[in-house]
Amino acid sequence: MRHLPARALLGLLWLLHWLPLSLQAVLGSALGRLLYTVARERRRIAARNVQLCLGELDAQQRRELLRRHFRWLGRSAVERALLWYASPSRLKRLIQVEGEVQFAERSERPVMWLVPHFLALDVAGVATQLFQRRAVASVYQAQRDAVFDAAMRRGRSRFGQGALFARQDTARPLLRAIRRGHAFFNLPDMDFGLKDAAFVPFFGVPAATLLAPSKMARALDMAVQPVVAKILPGGQGYRVRFLPPWADWPSDDPMADARRMNAWIEAMVREDPAQYLWVHKRFKTRPEGAPDRYAPA
Repeated sequence: MRHLPARALLGLLWLLHWLPLSLQAVLGSALGRLLYTVARERRRIAARNVQLCLGELDAQQRRELLRRHFRWLGRSAVERALLWYASPSRLKRLIQVEGEVQFAERSERPVMWLVPHFLALDVAGVATQLFQRRAVASVYQAQRDAVFDAAMRRGRSRFGQGALFARQDTARPLLRAIRRGHAFFNLPDMDFGLKDAAFVPFFGVPAATLLAPSKMARALDMAVQPVVAKILPGGQGYRVRFLPPWADWPSDDPMADARRMNAWIEAMVREDPAQYLWVHKRFKTRPEGAPDRYAPA
């Protein structure tokens, strides 16, 4: 009985994946409107992030941005059903890929994809497995419920060329996979504390930013390609852009690389701010003695 809620949720997701995407989009948007109303703590965190990062917006503009964000957030939750259960042929019809999608399989060097936390990042993960042939390694946050954790692992690696490693584990298995030829699907823009990180501006606010992407890319002589994924309106599907690889990144200065990486993510967020993951406490880690950015007013 302990895993019954997870099994019920997974059963619901399996049923939802049979629906047309246009209907899933309606259901997801409705879920997002509900979450905006009932998930008060997450709404408060998102509102604080938007206030810190997009302070040029007035109060009404920020509220409208948050409402749109939660509608996209609801869609990303409902449409995970497609990513975990739909056939490869259906997913290929729904996912539009642009740019150098096959760069990794052509590259003679190990490849790191830099994938910011837009709400369609799992779509980018699917695209790396369906539209190019190089094996993919990624790191994920292990779930407390064993049933849901197993389902997530299956869903994210079900096309036979994905290898998932829990963030809580050591980096050695990931490094071995990269040396064997896996491309690394790297999510560089979350606050994991100051271990191998430094305070680097993000929208002008000091944010604990991992230095590991730069250090790893330099140590393993990796080519680095940024990737951005978006959810399209209604039943139009998704767009995943494989952008030109960075020719001069990493450098010999991890701090400078982190600043450039954050500046690039800022530019991508400004293109479509409603689809960025604002509900994460991006500024949770603070310099010693500095006030909590998320303390209730």
